[in-house]
Amino acid sequence: MERLVTTPFGQRPVTAGLLKAAARANDAPALPHIDKWELLRTLCTARAAFEITDREIGVLEALLSFHPEKMLGGNADMVVFPSNRALTERCHGMAESTLRRHLARLVDTGLILRHDSPNGKRYARRDPDGEVLRAFGFDLRPLLGRAPEITQAAQVARVAAERLRSLREQVSLQKRDAQKLALYGLEQGYIGPWEDMLVDLLDVTRLMRRKLSLAELEEVGARVSELLDQVLHFISEAEEMSGNDAVSERHYQNSNTDTSDLEPCLEKSREADVDAPKTANSMGGKPEVPIPLGLVLRAVPEALEYAQGPINSFADLSRLGAFLRGMIGISPSAWDDAVDAMGPEVAGLTVCCLLQRIDDIRAPGGYLRKLTEQAQIGKYSVARVVMALIQSPAVAGREN
Repeated sequence: MERLVTTPFGQRPVTAGLLKAAARANDAPALPHIDKWELLRTLCTARAAFEITDREIGVLEALLSFHPEKMLGGNADMVVFPSNRALTERCHGMAESTLRRHLARLVDTGLILRHDSPNGKRYARRDPDGEVLRAFGFDLRPLLGRAPEITQAAQVARVAAERLRSLREQVSLQKRDAQKLALYGLEQGYIGPWEDMLVDLLDVTRLMRRKLSLAELEEVGARVSELLDQVLHFISEAEEMSGNDAVSERHYQNSNTDTSDLEPCLEKSREADVDAPKTANSMGGKPEVPIPLGLVLRAVPEALEYAQGPINSFADLSRLGAFLRGMIGISPSAWDDAVDAMGPEVAGLTVCCLLQRIDDIRAPGGYLRKLTEQAQIGKYSVARVVMALIQSPAVAGREN
């Protein structure tokens, strides 16, 4: 086939990158044969190095699908000339304007080369035997020519990904140690800022739900390591002072809170209590959740992100609350008292509500005890708490 490298059709300008890609394609020796799909998978791993997106990888995959052979290589014809409509179909209905943008990006990165016809259309001229004499479309030869570079970049990406995975694993383990040891210190009544540290660790948990870069993860790792050192310091100091297993219940004093800093929707309101629906607790029994599960789940999206499976019942929600209570610094005794006063379902929902507004609550353990006291005299309405959360800007904005 006669090879032509033409200037762009229409208003597209000639660029230095275009000339460089054309020269590379023309001057390259015969290239080895490479499985086109294997090369595409390698490029997918190395895509960050070439500054291309998944969508551009998808467009390149569609172009490769128009090449009739599985292998790219040698001096074989590697120009494909599908119409935009055909490409759109193989890109699962991608908008044509978006398709053009991604094609232009693939050309700019030097992974493909554009051969424009005199009228800008893509087509091939053939001889009487059907052999292609001249084709106008997209040349895949630059992709093959850069295969060694793509392979090397993919290897670098794999090493970086492994380093990121290893660091994330290390940070997760240190975070777990810090959380469980801080909870141990809280439960044993050791002197220390346990609740503050548990709230800090909860913030770390939220951060790690995001896709962090290596630099960001290193920063989080340094923060977790510092928190773990603090936890170990306070535990070591407390055990040296105690010298025995009989420690006081000082965590009750540590849980005292300034109600002005707490969750607004959980503040005690005598006026609201007058209008609140009576629960079974006020009649000598344990209250039941007086609102539909679907409404409850809308109120606590933060808690649901920690669920290990679907929440299909209030029993599931109770188990989630039992799991979350340790994460936010609620001791087993405070949880047991809440379950005794409220019942497991209301207690679990209450803990989920506390997590939803954890940024506004300085001492979740101490505040749960206050709510438990209200529940013991029939003055606690979990329905009011849930409705206030649903109407809060954080939850309402998330639904919109």
